Order: sequence, then structure tokens, then C-alpha cells
Amino acid sequence: MILTVNRRFRFCASRRLARDGWSRDENERVYGAGSEGPWGSGENYQAHVAFAGDVDPRTGLLVNLAEVKAAIDPIIEARYDHRFLNLDTPPFDAVPPTAESLAARLLEEAAQACRGLPARPVACHLAESATTGATAYASGGVERELWSAFSAARRTWSPHLSEEENRRLFGRAASPLGHGHGYALRVVLGGPPDGSTCSVVDHARAAAALESFHEIVDHRNLNEEVGELAGSPMTTETLARFAFRTLSRELPVARVRLHETPDFFAEYDGERFSLGLERGFSAAHRLWSPHLSEAENLRVYGRCANPGGHGHRYAAQATVSAPLDERAGTVCDLGHLDTALRSALAPWHQRHLDREVDDFRSTPSTGENLVSALWTRLATALDGKLTRLRLVETENNRFTGRAEPRP
Repeated sequence: MILTVNRRFRFCASRRLARDGWSRDENERVYGAGSEGPWGSGENYQAHVAFAGDVDPRTGLLVNLAEVKAAIDPIIEARYDHRFLNLDTPPFDAVPPTAESLAARLLEEAAQACRGLPARPVACHLAESATTGATAYASGGVERELWSAFSAARRTWSPHLSEEENRRLFGRAASPLGHGHGYALRVVLGGPPDGSTCSVVDHARAAAALESFHEIVDHRNLNEEVGELAGSPMTTETLARFAFRTLSRELPVARVRLHETPDFFAEYDGERFSLGLERGFSAAHRLWSPHLSEAENLRVYGRCANPGGHGHRYAAQATVSAPLDERAGTVCDLGHLDTALRSALAPWHQRHLDREVDDFRSTPSTGENLVSALWTRLATALDGKLTRLRLVETENNRFTGRAEPRP
């Protein structure tokens, strides 16, 4: 398992997405900002900086997130928060402050600020708005993220299975009367940003492709009204593949994630199918290591070492990947995934992790160690299909384990 630790930073800023000397129509085509005035408009940004490295067995930490905060906060405060980026924050006086260029610059500055820490920043995901964002990677890659929503009716059903098989596999979702969802589609676009526009793809091109797909699926009965889906199983996995193939005709799509509900989704990247499910649990804990002195514990863990403890409403998101069963249209039995995740979390729910759970009798109950313990349990229960496990501790802190890449 490869582990990353993620810290969120927020800032409010204004910015103008336009090139001087370009016509209004050209700026509108590239940035969707033809109506912006000379002082631009504003966003409430969220930057998630991810770190990779080795977990210290004495502290249970990959990196101390309090030290990460202390290193990066001054940059956010001095250069980004409550600033007009085009005027106050070089190089954006000369470079358009697109989500792609902002994410790349923030990652570069975070790496400089955190060079004395034991872990290194490997990615910065910047949420520009509820529907747009970008991710920059230490490898040099940049991705653009777009979200779209649609409502549709469907019957979860495979024409290749018998009535009995469909009902056994899909339960009430196989009802002939159908059901509906408010879907959320996340589209990730890959490829190097254009050197002139600092964007992976022009706004007009992306907007047209998303609108065209929206027109196909929104307020439709997917089984009856979408011709390209006729004859194939109607599952979240096959819908994700349909979205990927349709949008790839016009856009450089790297992968899509289709949320059927906020806590359940399918992903497809042109080769691999994945299915993700999120479940929560409540637990108390105290960060404290038997390998450290009292003074060291207080220095490392700060308020989290409070003798009476504290607690969180955690969210655990497990993702499995496997070849698609073309007959059923599924990656795995969703009921099995749900049971495995709930069973793995049950010993921790409504418990004090350090006082009542064997996993943490002599091991600090850090997010890193929770992911490691949970990964061990789930990997076995899910027959080796587990490829990603994310634990959200707070809105600011999350921890992610990923399967080692296969040769």
C-alpha cells in the first residue's frame, strides 16, 4: 500500500481570466469570462496538498499536519487570501490564473515551504468552485476537473441475465417500474495545458461537450430513451463507461467518476473499472505514543494528546477495481462491498480507539495507522480487489492508501 496524507487550505481571492489584446469573443471562448470587467470576479478556493513518504513507527505519522499548516499558511496569507491575483500575486500579473496554473504554482510553493519536513508534497488539488478544479502533480502532469449533474430514471437490469438472476443481484433496483437518481458526473481531462491559455481545454469546447451529453441523459428513462445503451446492462459501471466514451469524442478525458448517490460511485478510465462506497463511523481517541516521552508527545501531537481524548465522525471510502463482468455489467456485488466495509468498521464504531480497540493498544491511533489497519482487513474481505482506501478525519485532514502498481 502507498499512503498519502492530505491537508486542506482555503482562501478567498478575485481573479480575471482574460488575455489583454484578445477580443471579448476570444476570451469568452477560451475562459468563459467574456463578461468579466477589468477587476475580474471572485472564488472561494480550496487547495488540498498531498504528501507522500514513510510513516514514522514511533509517532504513527507520515508528516505532522500541524507543521504542514505552519509552513504553508504564511504563503496562503501573504500571497493568496483576500488578494486580486492578477495584480497582487506574481506570476499571475503575466500568467492567467487558471485553475491549472494556480494548482501548479501552489504545489511548487508548498514544496519549497515544506522542504525541511520528512515527507514531500506530491500533488495539489485546487477546487476553484463546486464544478471546476485542477490537480497538479510533482511529476509535472496537470489535470482539469469538471462536474456536471443530471436527473434520470432507470431500471438496474441486464438483458443477459434471467429475471431471477437480476432480482438476486440488483434487488429492488431491478423493479420493472424503475427508480431515479440525481447523478453527479466528475470528468477529469488530461494533457499538458496550452502554453498561451494555461488551460487543458478551452471553456467553450468543454462546455459544449458537457451540454451535449447532458441533453442525451437528463430527464430521460435511460433504458428506453438512450439508444446507445440499448442491449447493454443498465448499471452505474456501464453508465460511467458510456459517459467516458461519449465525452472522449470531443475532449481529452482521462477518467470519469459517476456518483449515483453522494456515497456511491463508479469510475472508468478507458481500461479499468472501479466501484466506490463510503460509510461513516464515530470514535473517540487520543494521540499518544508509548515510544515517546510525555514532553515529546505533547510537542508532536499538541491538543490531540489531551488526556481525556477527543473524537471524530470519520468517513471511510473503499474503492475496488476489477474487469467488468459484461454479462451482468458489474465490477463486484455491491452488497458484498457494503457488508465488507461495514464489518471492517464495526469494531471501531462508538468506541474509544486507544482504550477499547485491540488495533491501537500499543499503536498511536493516527489517521495513517487507521488506514493501514483497515486496509489489512478489507483487502482480505474484498478478495484483493481493493485499490484505494480514503479516510476523512476532518474537512481539513484526509489519509489515502492506494494499491501498489502491478508490474
